[in-house]
Amino acid sequence: MLFTRVCRLFPTMSVSLALPRRGVISSRMASDPSEITRFDFLVVGGGSGGLAGARRAAELGAATAVIESHKLGGTCVNVGCVPKKVMWNAAVHAEYLHDHGDYGFETGDVRFSWETLKAKRDAYVSHLNRIYRNNLDKAKIQTIQGYARFTNDPEPTVEVNGRKYTAPHILIATGGQPSVLSDAEVPGASLGITSDGFFELETLPKRSLVVGAGYIAVEMAGILSTLGSKTSLIIRQTGVLRNFDAFISANCTKELQNSGIDLWKNSQVKSVSKTDKGLEVTVVTKDPEKKNDEEKISTIQGVDCLLWAIGRQPNTAGLNIGEMGVDTDERGHIIVDEFQNTSRSGIYAVGDVCGRALLTPVAIAAGRKLAHRLFEGKKDSKLDYTCIPTVVFSHPPIGTVGLTEDEAIKTRGKENVKIYKTSFTPMYHAITSRKSQCIMKLVCVGKEEKVVGLHMQGLGCDEMLQGFAVAIKMGATKADFDKTVAIHPTSSEEFVTMR
Repeated sequence: MLFTRVCRLFPTMSVSLALPRRGVISSRMASDPSEITRFDFLVVGGGSGGLAGARRAAELGAATAVIESHKLGGTCVNVGCVPKKVMWNAAVHAEYLHDHGDYGFETGDVRFSWETLKAKRDAYVSHLNRIYRNNLDKAKIQTIQGYARFTNDPEPTVEVNGRKYTAPHILIATGGQPSVLSDAEVPGASLGITSDGFFELETLPKRSLVVGAGYIAVEMAGILSTLGSKTSLIIRQTGVLRNFDAFISANCTKELQNSGIDLWKNSQVKSVSKTDKGLEVTVVTKDPEKKNDEEKISTIQGVDCLLWAIGRQPNTAGLNIGEMGVDTDERGHIIVDEFQNTSRSGIYAVGDVCGRALLTPVAIAAGRKLAHRLFEGKKDSKLDYTCIPTVVFSHPPIGTVGLTEDEAIKTRGKENVKIYKTSFTPMYHAITSRKSQCIMKLVCVGKEEKVVGLHMQGLGCDEMLQGFAVAIKMGATKADFDKTVAIHPTSSEEFVTMR
């Protein structure tokens, strides 16, 4: 998730069984510009997965180095989950301001300053960058600034700023970046920005247009709209979050429209042009009910911010991994096995660059598991990619873990699947004019009704999910849920009272 939670990558830890730290060895004299510096563990990419793997390897005694071309922390810290959550928190404040009168507060003339928020957000991110660097230094992990490129040397070797580095274990954790359309594909596409550019905006756009139906598009559109930007969302089909459970997809689509976002279904951007009043975006819309492919052409004028949120692609360009015999899929993601091994011995990959479960905690867990396997002798150390919980910071937020209803039916058969679901208005909205629903679904399989999927959207669902995820990972059944006494009055109690 491009877009996920803040994680403590560098807790203060002592490892009683740590191996003695081995020194860094150079194959030639330091004065020789072609010297190759050797480490036990070399990490390409200073994002969530790379830093977590490096830190754990160093704790286990490995001489470690991290190569990073930009700021430490990667997407999550700099242009992802951390600054996104700050912006989402601000949007939640805006929602509560609408409700203050219903709860008896007279707030008067409230003004919002994007500039103030941006300055404090950026200062917080810079603070995190410094913490990451300080913790690398404390762990005696060498930080190498620059772009890495694999060389054609006999053993896996990378070159950075003319210097060569090698190790028996090299981890690629370069992450991903937003996908972009060229002006050849969509004339004027380059006039728009991506989620990276969103965090560079100096002021709140008056008129925003977001293109995409994934979680980044949903989150960005929600933040902009809730903070006061007139926002349109362009989606190719009839709903957002199509990879989520259909119950969630339909409800989130409805909530977006109810919140005032102008939703353009079955639509695509055809061209973009710049005028003295802002961007003019031409949109083509197809009616799925008509079989003659009839198209409607519309224009959206005066757009201050056109944001492309059409997916992400792996950061592998320039690494020269093809020459190393590292296999990739058709989209450029590095192919790894269950132990994060690539097709080249001694080279591994974790995180978004692998294209699976694009979430910060996944990259962190995979990086640490790999370090334990390589430097602690835990041969079976690997990440279990099943039942991974995730949250979408929409309005209201979404929490989901495990199989969707469709996935359960496909793998277990419809006759073996039982669904429990509910929809209600949270008590918070009992006295507010602004309303949002809370929806919940349990996906159960077999005679024992083992819970294999849990999906919800509503106030507090982001913080509600983690505990339920533990229970489901442990194999909880519907009977286990039923035997748990409810906490009243809360929304979460609905999960243990469903019938």
